[in-house]
Amino acid sequence: MRALKILVWGMGLLIIAASVTLVVMIVQRAGKAIPAAPYGPPVEMSLGQPAGSRIAGIAPGFEGRVAVWVQRPDGERLVIMDTRNGRALGEIRLTD
Repeated sequence: MRALKILVWGMGLLIIAASVTLVVMIVQRAGKAIPAAPYGPPVEMSLGQPAGSRIAGIAPGFEGRVAVWVQRPDGERLVIMDTRNGRALGEIRLTD
């Protein structure tokens, strides 16, 4: 019975120590400033899609690129845009 009491006390102390450590880590990480993104001046972009097209979704890429899912009357496309200069880099046709 004595060993069981020691085990329960030990596990209780471990739970308390883990909780305190978790709170300290959350406070430390919450206090760090998020670095400002190197945004430049706004760039005007045009997808160059026909009338009746609509944007169905946008996904961020890397190195200033964005993937734009476009639903067109003649089918769906994925347009890859360069946000630094506003140009469409390429287009992928989505078929069934």
